[in-house]
Amino acid sequence: MLHLPILRAGRPYRSVQSIRVPHFRTKETFVELSEANAGLVRRDLLDAGQDAMRASLDGFTTARLVEISARAADAFMSTTLPVGEEAQTPDDYVRQLSATTGLPHVLVRRNMEKIRGVLAGARTVIDGLTRGLDLGVLDRGQGVVDGHALSFVQSSPTLGVVLPNNSPGVHALWAPTIALKTALVLKPGSAEPWTPYRLIQAFVKAGAPPEAFGFYPTDHAGGGEILRRCGRGMVFGDVASTRPWQGDPRVEVHGPGYSKVLLGPDSEDDWRTHLDVMVASIAANGGRSCVNASGVWTTGQGRALAEGLAEKMAAIRPRGEEDPEAELAPFANPRIAHRISAMIDQDLQVPGAEDVTARHRAGGRVVEWEGSTYLLPTVVRCDSPEHPLANREFLFPFASVVEVAAEEIPDALGPTLAVTVLTEDAALRRRILASPLLSRLNLGPLPTWQVSWDQPHEGNLFEHLWTRRALQGLPGAA
Repeated sequence: MLHLPILRAGRPYRSVQSIRVPHFRTKETFVELSEANAGLVRRDLLDAGQDAMRASLDGFTTARLVEISARAADAFMSTTLPVGEEAQTPDDYVRQLSATTGLPHVLVRRNMEKIRGVLAGARTVIDGLTRGLDLGVLDRGQGVVDGHALSFVQSSPTLGVVLPNNSPGVHALWAPTIALKTALVLKPGSAEPWTPYRLIQAFVKAGAPPEAFGFYPTDHAGGGEILRRCGRGMVFGDVASTRPWQGDPRVEVHGPGYSKVLLGPDSEDDWRTHLDVMVASIAANGGRSCVNASGVWTTGQGRALAEGLAEKMAAIRPRGEEDPEAELAPFANPRIAHRISAMIDQDLQVPGAEDVTARHRAGGRVVEWEGSTYLLPTVVRCDSPEHPLANREFLFPFASVVEVAAEEIPDALGPTLAVTVLTEDAALRRRILASPLLSRLNLGPLPTWQVSWDQPHEGNLFEHLWTRRALQGLPGAA
């Protein structure tokens, strides 16, 4: 059986305990992961251990690590790499990831391309995050730029990342870490160890030191140890799993995005023009990303818009994982699909909401197809922003259509990761641009998932890993 070991500063380690990961369709064990208990994580992440991981990068300039990242992009995308004691081609990776998550092959490949693009463009990404900083300043610890003295110090020798199962694309967020001279400690999602493991092997193939990487399949307690022990962290998950880390400045929290498409007073009557953007925002990547829209908010025409959107979304049906037109991912654990559907139905009992897609499908929201469980796309029309379903996010193509008064925008939207803004109303745009509630803005008909990786995403990775300090007395500085 295929076995993935723990990587302790790059060294494979087979533990007595293991995690058995089933095939999403057959439910038989597909891969076994060595499991790191919390004590092993704690021991490995003593200060000396983290410092040694970071020291393995000392012989590399930042520019050199950027070059290694670009080579890692090619290795990740097109090279045969180790997976445990076996070899993994890119096609093997696609099949294996799909086998444990259910994600269709076409969606896996799209996410591969997203990760490849970030690694290949590491210099552009870092230039955006650092505002064009001379990377030599990071190597020297100090420098003079445009007559100003600059000095940066690393906030932590390592970045600890607790990863999810929902989509491989999230790994693009931590991919520039090595180029920023910081070692990585990764806890993979139990059903998706493939991407972080393959990325580590791609970096090593490209010339990065193995000692800069930790890979710890572990339980909730072990994940907590990673975030507590590493000086900087990143956590992905739902509201409950990320709540303990909210407000901790050491940890970037990537929870539900509550992303939205917004139609202003000048666009509400032209909603048909924007249907494709709305559908793409909601349904791309199986609806599994935090930048997928979970709401369409409009200043009018909510009933007609919801009906038109529901009709279009209802055409998305289950397909086989190898079908190039597959857009839905099944749930590896059928109980989760039934639980989500029951939550939606419970909230629909509150007056003021309707599942509009129910009129466009033959049966229920949960369907069994070729031995797998799917949630069919769902559009709910809400009479008010206060309805429980008006601002919810689920792990499939779900969106609420909500009517809101123009003067209540943007405050009524609440904290929102990505917003596609469909309005030319100058006053409304000014309020949107001034709002701290909205993290990413796509002005015009761009889907919510269309992001530029040289822009901050729920925090700036460079500023998370490096701290600027005051410095005086350098020759040439004003």
